[in-house]
Amino acid sequence: MPHDFDTGLMWFRRDLRTTDNATLHQALRRCRQVHCVFIFDTEILSALPRIDRRVEFIRESLSELDEALRKLSGQAQGGLIVRHALASDEIPRLACQLQVQAVFAGRDDEPQALARDQQVAHELQTADITLITCKDHVIFERREILTQGGTVYGVFTPYKRNWLSRLAPEDLADHPIDALGQRLAARPLEFQAPVPTLADIGFKKSNLSTLKIPTGMHGGSQLFEDFFERMDSYDTTRDFPAVKGPSYLGVHLRFGTVSIRQLVATAWQRQLAGSAGAAVWLSELVWRDFYVSILANFPQVAQSAFKPEYDAIAWETDLEAQALFTAWCEGRTGYPLVDAAMAQINQTGYMHNRLRMVVGSFLVKDLGLDWRWGERYFAEHLNDFDLSANNGGWQWVASSGCDAQPYFRIFNPVSQSEKFDPQGKFIRRYLPQLAELSNKSIHAPWLAKPLELQAAGVTLGGNYPIPIVQHDEARAKTLARYAVVKKIPSA
Repeated sequence: MPHDFDTGLMWFRRDLRTTDNATLHQALRRCRQVHCVFIFDTEILSALPRIDRRVEFIRESLSELDEALRKLSGQAQGGLIVRHALASDEIPRLACQLQVQAVFAGRDDEPQALARDQQVAHELQTADITLITCKDHVIFERREILTQGGTVYGVFTPYKRNWLSRLAPEDLADHPIDALGQRLAARPLEFQAPVPTLADIGFKKSNLSTLKIPTGMHGGSQLFEDFFERMDSYDTTRDFPAVKGPSYLGVHLRFGTVSIRQLVATAWQRQLAGSAGAAVWLSELVWRDFYVSILANFPQVAQSAFKPEYDAIAWETDLEAQALFTAWCEGRTGYPLVDAAMAQINQTGYMHNRLRMVVGSFLVKDLGLDWRWGERYFAEHLNDFDLSANNGGWQWVASSGCDAQPYFRIFNPVSQSEKFDPQGKFIRRYLPQLAELSNKSIHAPWLAKPLELQAAGVTLGGNYPIPIVQHDEARAKTLARYAVVKKIPSA
């Protein structure tokens, strides 16, 4: 079969794997030979702290990817070209140096990524090189799932119903490349450098290895195998942060060290076999597609409310608001479940999904602070930060997003704690100073009797803060604050 191109360039981005990689498969199928590259993009890296688990996760995953590509190519000088540069400049430059006719990349609908790709496509076009983007990190994208009226869904349940009715085996088909591996080109002499170290790109080692967060394709596969054993009980375990319920695959989905198609195929088969746990987990994967679709079709959500009327809300912004925000960031609100959750994200870069809702609701509806403040904090600290899901989650708790909780639904941080961490196991893990309190008092230490506090070694306002707001008072203020978005009933 004739090739479309003599030489191609595979640009790895959020798909750091060789298994079931739709873009790599297409590049190898359409080109006589393919070079592979990853760019540590200085535009992205410059805004990050010098110790960042995500950068280390990528770096470790690239080492495995480099080795896998070399093995597939069967050549000692096969493998990955890794550059530390401005991607919008480096990709066109590299494409010209390697004399390729096409550059292949997985599609990314984040506004910044689209702007970068448009710039790259323009530069390549002037050199008569084609940029070909492929769907890889979602099942359905852009306008593939529409209402009967041809509009984009803004409500999840009918979107999910349509998504599931559309799902077919071909959407989940594997993209094998073993038979095409010999088309992976040897790296030219000037590109034969090993994957750079963290120091080479200006970063320092994080606590990634101490946390035992597995990286790369092997790490993703290992976590998925472990979760498969627990998938059937996901529906009953997923809301309890002290229980090993989630898949912990978020960071692997974010950087594409696992295939979304393989995950969905497994969950779908288990659901068809009657597994309630698999059905709920599959629903979570559909939410991921839904939020990607929202960002692609309504890019304004990256800056403003999905429901424009919610931008009329007057958030607190004074010095006291700044102090409240700092207390929230540092886990010093006086509400143990909120503080334990913030300790979790600050120490590990992970936060349990139930807790993301609890701390989000607390920031917006107890402290009266703009959801964008919390969104930015999560963006800086979450290992699995993904713009579409993070934005969708924050707009959900703020009631400003698509299919969000009603504005008058306000999580009570104490009752959430009693319901989802009844024995205080999670709280004790992250707030050891409260460990000796009873299962009842650990959720609201300020209600404990002085003798119990003393016996437990807890000093309110000392080694544990007094609540920075009263929930009932804050709730009343929130209802008043949100009154601007009330729909006026028709006459």
